[in-house]
Amino acid sequence: MEGQIVYSTNNSTYRNDEEDLIYSKDDYVIKVCFEKKGRAGKGVTIIKGFLGNKEALNSLAKEIKTHLAVGGSTKNREIILQGRIQEKVINFLKHNGYRTKKVGG
Repeated sequence: MEGQIVYSTNNSTYRNDEEDLIYSKDDYVIKVCFEKKGRAGKGVTIIKGFLGNKEALNSLAKEIKTHLAVGGSTKNREIILQGRIQEKVINFLKHNGYRTKKVGG
């Protein structure tokens, strides 16, 4: 089968449709966890599971960082915030209509 042309009617095989989809806040659960491993002993709160485009992810990260007055960044479709602030993040997200789940510690 090597070297043969294969035709497909499935367009999503060749492009990333996830970026184009619009999700409702009720369509998914955002996971909030605390992690220290691999960070020189510095703890960070990580927000995983956000579905949406990169602009929306960056916008949400900026809102959280501004509201909670913490530093952080976005990487690999995750929001990484400095410190152990899981409860504050969960309260902020719930207040803004997101479904959340605390994972770990």
